[in-house]
Amino acid sequence: MVIVRRGVGVEGARSATGVVVIIDVLRAFSVSAYALAAGARECLLVATVEEALSLAGSVPGAVVSAEAHTLPIPGIAISNSPTQITQADLAGRTLIQRTSAGTPTINAVTDALEIYAAGLVVARATAIACLSSSTGSVTLVASADLPEDHACARYIESIIGGEVPDLDELLRPLFESERYRRFMQGDWPGFPKSDLELSLAADRFDFAMRATRAHGHVRLHEQR
Repeated sequence: MVIVRRGVGVEGARSATGVVVIIDVLRAFSVSAYALAAGARECLLVATVEEALSLAGSVPGAVVSAEAHTLPIPGIAISNSPTQITQADLAGRTLIQRTSAGTPTINAVTDALEIYAAGLVVARATAIACLSSSTGSVTLVASADLPEDHACARYIESIIGGEVPDLDELLRPLFESERYRRFMQGDWPGFPKSDLELSLAADRFDFAMRATRAHGHVRLHEQR
């Protein structure tokens, strides 16, 4: 039996134990998944824009994806957008990511045996990875107190528990929110409407995203 706990945000990450899954559906870890699926060698996750730019200067051929307060950053061509990632040449390259919720939260994990980054696009593979662990304890942390992150956490928890989750029902609070209606208009800077479809495509990829620490930041790679 796997014991599942929940947490939210940086504080939830700091207190998380066992296998820790940090969730950011819209859009940090959807970006990571599409990047890895496109052949990126790795994703390096940092907490600040300054760290992202500094790290990029030391990694040959690195590509930076960053946003601040959900908005693009002048001088950085790729925002936190899976749509933009699918249009980029990432084969064999490193993607460096900075976001407002996902990347600071995963960098805050302090006491975990295994760490994964997750969104809906890798949810089932992540649940399977949790079940494959021998720890018997999983903490699911929503990067922010947002309906899609909570829905993804419940979806993963249901799979871990051997249940058949109703994702449409889990996502209902998102679909009924003013925030979702605003994003659906397609005029939010750096947030094309297609980001929603790409990010909400549950189980699109068959790999989990294992996170390890390296030189003051977090590295993501595929785990099948």
